Amino acid sequence: MATASASSTISLLSTRSTTTPRASPIPAPSFPRLFSSFAPSNPISLSLSSTSPHSISPKRSSSSSSSTLSVSAEKKNVLIVNTNSGGHAVIGFYFARELLSSGHDVTVLTVGEEGSDKMKKPPFTRFSELTSAGGKTVWGDPAEVGKAVGGAAFDVVLENNGKDLDTVKPVADWAKSAGVGQFLYISSAGIYKTSDELPHVEGDPVKGDASHVSVEKYIAELSFSSWAVFRPQYMTGSGNNKDCEEWFFDRIVRGRPVLLPGSGMQLTNISHVRDLSSMLSSAVANPAAASGNIFNCVSDRAVTFKGLVKLCSQAAGIEAKIVYYDPKAVGIDAKKAFPFRNMHFYAEPRAAKEKLGWSSSTNLAEDLKERFKEYISIGRDKKQIKFDIDDKILEALKVPVAV
Repeated sequence: MATASASSTISLLSTRSTTTPRASPIPAPSFPRLFSSFAPSNPISLSLSSTSPHSISPKRSSSSSSSTLSVSAEKKNVLIVNTNSGGHAVIGFYFARELLSSGHDVTVLTVGEEGSDKMKKPPFTRFSELTSAGGKTVWGDPAEVGKAVGGAAFDVVLENNGKDLDTVKPVADWAKSAGVGQFLYISSAGIYKTSDELPHVEGDPVKGDASHVSVEKYIAELSFSSWAVFRPQYMTGSGNNKDCEEWFFDRIVRGRPVLLPGSGMQLTNISHVRDLSSMLSSAVANPAAASGNIFNCVSDRAVTFKGLVKLCSQAAGIEAKIVYYDPKAVGIDAKKAFPFRNMHFYAEPRAAKEKLGWSSSTNLAEDLKERFKEYISIGRDKKQIKFDIDDKILEALKVPVAV
C-alpha cells in the first residue's frame, strides 16, 4: 500500500499464474453502482450504494424496458472523418475495416496531407488493408469536407476528429445540408465530472466547460434522422499509436521498477479497439435504436493499476517489480509521471447493452499478449528511452536502480 511520506513500498509480481482476484480485470457492476472514497495516498474504501440511478441523456433508459432491434442489412455508403494524430485514429481504421467486411462502401477522410510525417505511423501505414478491401482513402481539410470527397453522397458520417465546436460544426453542417441520414460523433468519457459513485453511466453529470459537451449539444439540435454520440476511454489494440500498455512494457523489459501513484488499486477501463468498432457498427446496423443516444464506448470490465502491471508482466513473461509512491510527497505531477488518471476512472457501456444488444469481447490477458508481440516486432524493446521522471521519483524514495 502507498504511504504518505517519500518512502516506498516494493512488491514483486511473478509471471506464474495465480488466483489472486486483484490481478485480473474486475467486472464493472451493473447494479448497484459503487461508491468510492479514494485519496492517492490512502487505501481504497468501497461500499455498495442502495440506489442505482442510470438515466441516459438525452433519452432515458430503463433496465426493465423491452425493445426490439430493427437490424438493417442495407448496403450503406459511409464517410469516416478521421483524426491524423492521437489514440482515436485507430478507431476509424477498425471501424472502416469492419464496415468493409460487412459489405458497406467506406471512404476515410484523414485530416492533413497524405505525404506528412504523421502518415508514417500506424494505423495510417496500414491503410492498404482498407483500399485492398474496396475502401477509399482521401486527405484534406474537414472544414471543406464536400470538396475533399468530391461531392460524393453518403448515408452515414462518423466524425472522429474534432474535439471542439469550431472543428466539428463545418462537418456536421455539411452532413445536414447534404442529406446524410445518420451522424455519429466520437466524444470522450473524460467529460464526466469526478464522482464518488462509480462506474460512470450515460446521463451522469458532465463538465460544463468541456469542449466535447458543446459539440454533443449542437449535433442533437441538428435533428438528423439518426444521430448518436460515443464516449471512449482508454484503449488498446494493434495499430494504436498512443502509449497505453507500452508504458508498462518499457519498464518491465528493461528490468526497471513500475512506479504506481497511490495504492495501485485505482480502477480504470481499457478496451480493445475492436469493441469500439463493433459498437459503432451496431449503431449503423440499428439506426433507429441508436438514434438520440449517448453511449459509453468502453468494455464492461475494470482493472486496477496493480492488476494491469501483472497482466503486462504475464504477457511479457518477465517478472515485474512495483514501487508505490505519493506524488505530493515526492514533488511530482502524477499527470506527467503516469499514463492514466490517478483516481478511479471507469465507465460502463450500459446504454449499448440495453439499446443495441451489444456485448464486449475485450480480454486484457490475451489482448496484451498480442500487443507485446507487436511491441517486440517493431523493436521498441531495444529503443533508447529516457526515464528522467522515474529516476527523480526513485531518488526521492531512495530506491536504487541498476543501470
